[in-house]
Amino acid sequence: MAGILSRSASGGGPPPRMHKPSHMPSQELLDDLCSRFVLNAPDEELQSFERILFLIEQAHWFYEDNSREQHPSLKSLTAREFTALMFQSCAALRPYIANIDDIYKDFTSYKVRVPVTGAIILDESYEKCLLVKGWKAGASWSFPRGKKNKDEEDHKCAIREVWEETGFDVSELLKVEDDLEVVIGEQRIRLFIVGGVSESTLFAPRTKNEISDIFWHRIDGLPMGGNEPSYSRGANGMKYYMVTPFVGPLKAWIARHKPLSGQKLEPSSKDSTPLLPLPVSEPQVGELVDGSRKGFQNFKFNYALILQKLDEQ
Repeated sequence: MAGILSRSASGGGPPPRMHKPSHMPSQELLDDLCSRFVLNAPDEELQSFERILFLIEQAHWFYEDNSREQHPSLKSLTAREFTALMFQSCAALRPYIANIDDIYKDFTSYKVRVPVTGAIILDESYEKCLLVKGWKAGASWSFPRGKKNKDEEDHKCAIREVWEETGFDVSELLKVEDDLEVVIGEQRIRLFIVGGVSESTLFAPRTKNEISDIFWHRIDGLPMGGNEPSYSRGANGMKYYMVTPFVGPLKAWIARHKPLSGQKLEPSSKDSTPLLPLPVSEPQVGELVDGSRKGFQNFKFNYALILQKLDEQ
């Protein structure tokens, strides 16, 4: 094959000796991850280091979400640490280990140029929007969105990302002409506007360790301004770095499209019936400041609703 990798290079002797504490992943596990996510990928995915590192990124997510869940003694690794370990351990990648710093630097630079799409979900009054918060400490609020896959259409990426982050299917509600787009740095971000969703809709992320909270936020309470951090904090101290560039254009869009008072909206609320129901409510300033807020990590199973949904199927 004429690409970066040749599957025939996956054989060979053991990797160079390196000190591994007992809680580091075993060579057997690393071989399995390399085979599952890299060596058996379609040929077109192995033609550039950018595509190969996206595959390794998927392997890293699997390691953190599944391998470590099954074996808690395994060490949590940063994306950079895991990438270096894969290059060191996988025979097909090992010839390029000397250039790992440049390869990873180029990849991180490339990632910030990959287009991002998602959705701005509005309630029935068009006064609130649904925001999600990342899992890591200090994470900012954002609209549900994510990076496009190769050759993926914008609206299909938005549908996929919203489903993964909220468990809500917008495929029948999304209109490709209702969108806002901004460019931050070198990255294009396109968000489709989905209006008229009931606040009683149940949301729950479909991916592990990515979304910690999902809440309705009042649009008139969101900060407006540039992309600088000083413009991206609300009066309550919450961070909205990836939200503020859209607030002004969103208010203008709502002014043109908001239904007149008393006008009945077309039914657009679909019950996503997630396996783990997550009731969504608007965060209150006091609740967030004093730490008493009952957020996603503290919700309880609604067994009655689960049984009801099972009976309806």
